[in-house]
Amino acid sequence: MKNKKLVFITGTRADFGKLKPLIDVVENSDLFDCYIFATGMHTLKRYGHTYSEIKKQKYKNLIVYKNQKNSDHDLILADTIKGFSKFVKEIKPDMIIVHGDRLEPLAGAIVGLFSGVLVGHIEGGEISGTVDEIIRHGITKLSHIHFVSNLEAKKRIMQMGENTKSSFIIGSPEIEIMKESILPKIQDTKMRYNIPYESYAIFIFHPVVTEFHSTRKQIKQIILGLKESKRKFIIIYPNNDKGSDIIIEEIKKLRGNKNFRIFPSLRFKYFLSLLKNADFVIGNSSTVVREAEVYGTPAINIGTRQNNRNKNKEIINIFPNRNEILKVIQKINGKRFKPKSYFYPVKSCSAEFYKILLKDEIWKINLQKQFKDIKI
Repeated sequence: MKNKKLVFITGTRADFGKLKPLIDVVENSDLFDCYIFATGMHTLKRYGHTYSEIKKQKYKNLIVYKNQKNSDHDLILADTIKGFSKFVKEIKPDMIIVHGDRLEPLAGAIVGLFSGVLVGHIEGGEISGTVDEIIRHGITKLSHIHFVSNLEAKKRIMQMGENTKSSFIIGSPEIEIMKESILPKIQDTKMRYNIPYESYAIFIFHPVVTEFHSTRKQIKQIILGLKESKRKFIIIYPNNDKGSDIIIEEIKKLRGNKNFRIFPSLRFKYFLSLLKNADFVIGNSSTVVREAEVYGTPAINIGTRQNNRNKNKEIINIFPNRNEILKVIQKINGKRFKPKSYFYPVKSCSAEFYKILLKDEIWKINLQKQFKDIKI
């Protein structure tokens, strides 16, 4: 019997870090052939050509495709569909695995739908309140199988008319890495990235597409607050959504300021080492409302990007306002907090994922989906 072929599509440093436990369990199996289609931010020099980090893992089947030939996201989406469609026709996979809410997984789901290939979506059913949430729910409707983080996410998918028999709670793959992996020692991490600070905070701020008109005002206010706090900060570049150029332009003005170390990208495990040992994390990345909580790192969430994802009352929510930021930073006391129970619905995300792939009925799921009404 021929091995089933699975293709994982990854477009960012963040989603590869989250997908890696699932990729590894498939790569190391004698029952499946694993393919990785790396595109998006991985191919950009500005972000450190992070596909090179994937190459270092020595996966058997890695394909790198540059989709960033335009600046407009609708055209990038079209380029991604074109390149991925050609690849899918060549290898004829049995399942395409996509993650989250970026345009690359959207392209993967569209190609799977029109190519007659099963699409499995990781971490559907999450909410945020921005355009990312719309994309995530769109991918859910295009996908056939749902690997969700918790019961709450599964219930949302049911509200969208999905079949409970094709929805599975597997937890969050990045949390598996965070809890079970041996992270680099903080001293080694600081030495690798030439970070001279004894204590520090992490700052990550992504553009919100629907707030493009106020992006410069927001980032200027935030940076003013950070500078006036006199704290030491590790800054990581935003993703490449519309408005990222504005944010990066303002961040670059901090070069030469001894209180700031700026990085386009960090390797995931080294980033986790820094996060675990940070005084606090501030910004609007999912790290602020998800990963930080696993380590109990104090967190300050800025603006609307993570609306409704923040469940822990100890996470501080503020507007992108200099005075608010300065006030909160001055008050933060470094107290750690415990993550909520919904973070750990299963013991091992990758083991649960693999167990589901071994079920015969998974591969018999009908490609022709039907909306399932909820009985009221």
